[in-house]
Amino acid sequence: MHEVRNESSDTQIVSEILEGNVDAFALLMDRYQGYVAGIATKHVPRERIREVAHETFVRAYRSLGTFKAKMPFKHWLARIAVRCCYDFWREHYKNRETPIGSVSYKDRERVQGLLSVGSRDSPGRHARNQEALRVLRWAMDRLTAEDRTILTLIHLEEYTVAEAAELLRWSAAKVKIRAYRARRKLRKTLSNAIRTG
Repeated sequence: MHEVRNESSDTQIVSEILEGNVDAFALLMDRYQGYVAGIATKHVPRERIREVAHETFVRAYRSLGTFKAKMPFKHWLARIAVRCCYDFWREHYKNRETPIGSVSYKDRERVQGLLSVGSRDSPGRHARNQEALRVLRWAMDRLTAEDRTILTLIHLEEYTVAEAAELLRWSAAKVKIRAYRARRKLRKTLSNAIRTG
């Protein structure tokens, strides 16, 4: 083993770790902690960002043997981070005990605005102010973890279908179908909230 320096490439660092220099993983953590936290920030509540980022690095360390230098390490790590976010929501929904409520009367107008979005438009683009975003988050919380993840990637973060498919390790067809179904579920949730609100 030779000394691994900060300027070493990700691939060199991974090789060193796999050869037994486990301390070199700290270099990758330092290099990508902001990047991983940025991904988590877009997907999970603020108070859970550190936990999800930590889990991402734990899984990355355990999976280093599967890293192939055909893709950048950063992209490989992003896949793991997105998967950790997805798993966070799956666990959250599995353990959720709060009953599904409805949108307050005050928010009905904003929900109507979200529903007036054309089927091809992104709900996120029309949810500019904080109240509309709050209503959107409320509705997203009623979706499955899978639906929430795909809507976040495609419509809020504006990943392409191909990019989302690669991050989730799904086929492009599955991404398109899930995104379509998730949009319909979101609209139905918002519509029902208006009727019962």
